[in-house]
Amino acid sequence: MMKKAVLPKPLRGIIPPIITPLLDSNTLDVKSLEKLLEHILSGGVHGVFILGTTGELSSLSYRLRHEFVEHTCELVAGRVPVLVGITDTALAESIQLAQTAEKCGAAAVVAAAPYYFSLSQAELIRYYQQLADQSPLPLFLYNMPSHTKISLEPKSVKILTQHPNIIGIKDSSGNGVNFQLLQYQLKDNPDFSLLVGPEELTAEVVLLGAHGGINGGANMFPKLYVDLYEAALARDLDRLLPLHQRVMQISTNLYTVGSSQASYLQGVKCALSLMGICQNVLAEPLQPLPEKEQTIVRQYLQELNVMLPTNAAV
Repeated sequence: MMKKAVLPKPLRGIIPPIITPLLDSNTLDVKSLEKLLEHILSGGVHGVFILGTTGELSSLSYRLRHEFVEHTCELVAGRVPVLVGITDTALAESIQLAQTAEKCGAAAVVAAAPYYFSLSQAELIRYYQQLADQSPLPLFLYNMPSHTKISLEPKSVKILTQHPNIIGIKDSSGNGVNFQLLQYQLKDNPDFSLLVGPEELTAEVVLLGAHGGINGGANMFPKLYVDLYEAALARDLDRLLPLHQRVMQISTNLYTVGSSQASYLQGVKCALSLMGICQNVLAEPLQPLPEKEQTIVRQYLQELNVMLPTNAAV
């Protein structure tokens, strides 16, 4: 087995949901993956999450998903916990990927709801219990209703916390009220990790006692998000407010170029390519931003005072 990091309970901090660097739709760019991981780890992040929404999980072949797990765990080499997304419409495929993750030295797996048939809350609870029963690694719930069409309700999460192999949640609903209800309901369960996806909410929820963020912008600016988390944890508002403003500037500008529902992902990958970290290749059916919009992303990066290499290929 490869080196495996100890998984804290609860898991705290900034855990970037990393992009999948590609040479083409079905070929992993291993050199760029190494460059990306070193860039992220140099920012002091507390973990790495692969094969989530930002990682284009639903567009990747099963072969590529397993290969990505192997290379990531090998390159991270136990320096931080690796979380592996195993979301799928077939339970058996999720379990097989969890088994690969365990074999390669990942610390935990993460699963959103199956996204074809809309399950009831009772069906969703049963699904997660089955998944947790069979997973060789601890399981994080992943609430992503914009893509799965199902919202994991706070009452359902509370039931699922009773399962010994379910240890946390990544909430990407953007529903601040539900997240606060969840925090309140779980106030007597301090080991259950409460992590938020939308980076616009990270400062707020950490101030109120949540454990951190799985924030896509940390692909590009890992230290900024770590600084934001640490300032919120210390309740240092003088330090926190300008950091939060910079996060909002990134969100407002880089994630809204173009009209695609994948504009966030397109913006992140385009920015990373301009920074010389990866190629601007997305897995079909997703497409990179058109050239005109790539120029807008370049302009936004310059406004953020990001030094761009002159030879970076988009």
